[in-house]
Amino acid sequence: MGREATCRCKWAGVTAQVKALLETSELILRGELRKRVPFADLKAVEAKGERLCFTVAGDRIELALGKDQAAKWAAAILAGPTPLEKKLGITTETVVRLIGEPDEALMEALAQAAAISARNATLIVACVEKPAALSSALKKAGGQLTAGVPIWIIYPKGKGHAIDEAMVREIVMPMGLVDTKVAAVSERLTAMRFNLRRAK
Repeated sequence: MGREATCRCKWAGVTAQVKALLETSELILRGELRKRVPFADLKAVEAKGERLCFTVAGDRIELALGKDQAAKWAAAILAGPTPLEKKLGITTETVVRLIGEPDEALMEALAQAAAISARNATLIVACVEKPAALSSALKKAGGQLTAGVPIWIIYPKGKGHAIDEAMVREIVMPMGLVDTKVAAVSERLTAMRFNLRRAK
């Protein structure tokens, strides 16, 4: 989901300043109060004015997100996690060109596609761990990319890896592509979608 906000949190009567992150299936709090709570453990979720309110193991929690954000966060939590195939735009009509080695979560999403094939692809999915692997994937898919087929670059999230978001952009964007969307793939992987830049 990728929502985040810096706000006041009241947890069982204790007030703290936190950075709240709403991920695919959990709420994460960082800062003066550190918590990681799966959606399944969030009960009685509702927006009350500017506050997102819920309970965890009987404790009452409030996040002062502002009226609009409180309502959006409550709706997102109540809706539950978005299936990976939906986040990536994979349907029963999508022909996916797969480059690299997918993890289990991605394999399940790819199973929803019409086919996995290098021919007549309508979407490219490239799984990379290093800059060299990304450059190689772009070279393999070059003709399809210039023809306007979008590509998801899937790479490790967080710090300490051989490739990161800045490197992905630095390698991909000179090819005339622009990033249009991001999505969490798993606990370990994230994804960035690129499309051919439209001519002005």
